[in-house]
Amino acid sequence: MTKGSFVKFTIARVSFGWACDCSLQELYELMGRIFLVDLEGRCYRCRFCDTPLGLADDVLSRTFNCRKGRAYLFSNVVNITVGAVEEREMLSGMHTVEDIFCCCCGQLLGWKYVTAHDKGQKYKEGKFVLERWRIAEEVTEEFNLEARTARPGSSDADSH
Repeated sequence: MTKGSFVKFTIARVSFGWACDCSLQELYELMGRIFLVDLEGRCYRCRFCDTPLGLADDVLSRTFNCRKGRAYLFSNVVNITVGAVEEREMLSGMHTVEDIFCCCCGQLLGWKYVTAHDKGQKYKEGKFVLERWRIAEEVTEEFNLEARTARPGSSDADSH
């Protein structure tokens, strides 16, 4: 590959992870460049630089807590870098975790569960926690339209 040449680089979501359409050699040559994954649909973004991080559909739980309040558990996130592996005592017990950072601005966003030492916490392994105060939910025109057309006082339970 020569300097200035264009490399087609597509990242697609598949059921077991992420895949790209370039060769391993092309990936090595791309090292040092930041390529952002752009998410379609409602997503959460870095509050500090607006980088897309995770789809609303990938939120597994909104009931997690962190030192500064609420946190969301995600099955998958994008556009992050990970820190060193470390053992951390949490409210739910001892876990092996990696801090996760925005790949654009470097802001700490939360952590990734590598290993849960308690059998009852194994479901967290490979999942990501984003601290709510560090992320912003993207509001789309479609989302705004749904909010405006909703009847006051109605709910999903009322429609059955």
